[in-house]
Amino acid sequence: MGPWRFIMRSLKYVVYCDGKYFVSQCLNVDVSSFGKSIDEAVSNLKDAVELYLKDDSANLLFHEVGDALIGEAVVNA
Repeated sequence: MGPWRFIMRSLKYVVYCDGKYFVSQCLNVDVSSFGKSIDEAVSNLKDAVELYLKDDSANLLFHEVGDALIGEAVVNA
């Protein structure tokens, strides 16, 4: 077993309400979570991303996200 290595990564995420829960979606990797409050949803997301990135192959899928703009638009479809 090799030495422990911890890499601090900056996460970007979006949180939205879906019924009685708040959903948190990470923009760096395809991981999401939820909670009864915004704080709980974000905390659960951080735990989920940490577990996801424990798999070394998942680290290859992590991509840095710079400034992000979350918007809403209406389309005719």
